[in-house]
Amino acid sequence: MRVVRLLKGVLVLAGVGWALLAGAQSTSPGKSQVNAQKTEKAQIGSPSAQGSSRPATAKTQGAKGAKAARGLKARTDARSQRTAQKHGLRKKASVGAAVRRPKSSGGVVNAQSVTRTSSGPARTSFGQRAGLHDTADPLDLRSSVALVIDQDTQQVLFSKNPDAVLPIASITKLMTAMVVLEAGQSLDEQLSITQDDVDTEKGSGSRLRVGSSLSRGDMLHLALMASENRAANALGRHYPGGLKDFVDAMNRKARSLGMTNTRYAEPTGLSSANQSSAHDLSVLVRAASEHQLIRELSTTADASVNVGSRSLQFRNTNGLIRNPSWEIGLQKTGYISEAGRCVVMQAQLAGRKLIMVLLDSAGRYSRIGDAERLRNWITHSVPAAQAATAPASGG
Repeated sequence: MRVVRLLKGVLVLAGVGWALLAGAQSTSPGKSQVNAQKTEKAQIGSPSAQGSSRPATAKTQGAKGAKAARGLKARTDARSQRTAQKHGLRKKASVGAAVRRPKSSGGVVNAQSVTRTSSGPARTSFGQRAGLHDTADPLDLRSSVALVIDQDTQQVLFSKNPDAVLPIASITKLMTAMVVLEAGQSLDEQLSITQDDVDTEKGSGSRLRVGSSLSRGDMLHLALMASENRAANALGRHYPGGLKDFVDAMNRKARSLGMTNTRYAEPTGLSSANQSSAHDLSVLVRAASEHQLIRELSTTADASVNVGSRSLQFRNTNGLIRNPSWEIGLQKTGYISEAGRCVVMQAQLAGRKLIMVLLDSAGRYSRIGDAERLRNWITHSVPAAQAATAPASGG
């Protein structure tokens, strides 16, 4: 039996070997086949055969070109992705409003087609809606309302839409300060910030947390210097009779000063219902400047205030306070979208004590630029020139 199995194994191996030998012979070219291949190559290289070989060559070149194009496209996609990451396009999409990035072939984004989807149109100020920015003036100011008056002589040196009634934002706090001081309340009394002082009108933030306690004097300082809204509202709440009586006192004071185009709805300026004209605000600045404490607190460059266990540093919202070329005796800035950028100042210019009012300025730094234009013009031109008055326009 063992011999039989051994013979069968030998026969199987012999069969496998024969099959492998036959396959090798069939796949390796013989001498005649090699010669035939050489002859065919010679014929293809001859001029008579070139015409018939062109379609095959063109087809090969087309395949190679397509392959190269696909490779180029892949490299372009990779470069485009790296470029987008390098320039922070993806990061920008996660900051602020959402950005919709359109799909594009080749991985290239058309910058003109990138659009913001969550932010609506920019809100316009009351002055823009009324067309006040169409009023031309000799200094090409960005503020739609401007007024410069000599405080001592009442001479108008520059005027642009002085009677237009507009929201005045945090310039409101000058009247808030006057009412607080004239009420004769103790500046040392501790006042607390409560949930009632949190801004629900505009959603603005504050470093004065709910539960913080400060003296009335510190609250007044922060309201005038740093335009602290919670501090201003707390001052009104702690007035005898509460916030409603405080606002009534603000409006009574305005009427007593002859500010006939002025109305207050609350003590911070966050409400667009707080409105006045440049002419009325020049009266307010003149009256507020009679209070030495308002002059001092509104022109402090910065201050450190202890709030519980924390020491907080606050800076003046008016950068001109830190400019040595300006001699400012009183100031207040303001901004809400309905009012634009605003500023009122009492300043010593060209040997005169002047009151300057700028309302509804378009651009973050434009009110400061307008103030500089007016200062340069007054310094070099006003002593020997007539007052400049822009044509009246609306409002």
